[in-house]
Amino acid sequence: QVQLVESGGGLVQAGGSLRLSCAASGRTFSSPALGWFRQAPGKEREFVAALLWSGSGKAYADYVKGRFIISRDSAKNMVYLQMNSLKPEDTAVYYCAAKSSMVALTSPGRYDYWGQGTQVTVSS
Repeated sequence: QVQLVESGGGLVQAGGSLRLSCAASGRTFSSPALGWFRQAPGKEREFVAALLWSGSGKAYADYVKGRFIISRDSAKNMVYLQMNSLKPEDTAVYYCAAKSSMVALTSPGRYDYWGQGTQVTVSS
C-alpha cells in the first residue's frame, strides 16, 4: 500500500503561483511513477503531469506545459507541482497518484493509489 497526502492548494489570482506538495509513504518502492491530475466540477479527471521516481522521465499535458513544473525529493518521498501563470481554467481539485508501472502515465484509470485532493481556485 502507498499513502499519498496532498497539500498547498488555495485561492490565488490569475497570473499567480502555487506549489502543491504530495507526501508519499508506505511501499513507495513498488510505485515507480507519480502523477498529478485535476478534476473541475462537472468534468472528468484529467492528466496534468507525471514523473518517474528515478528521475529519468517527466510528462506534461499540453495545457500546462511551460507553466507547471513537476519535481521530486526522493530522500523525503515528496513530489511537488509548481504552478505558475495560473489561469481561471486551472481551477480544480488536484490529486496526486501513484502507479506500479512506468507505462500509460497520462491515464488516470491506470493509477493504483490516490490522495484525497487539494482545492486550487484561480480568480480572474
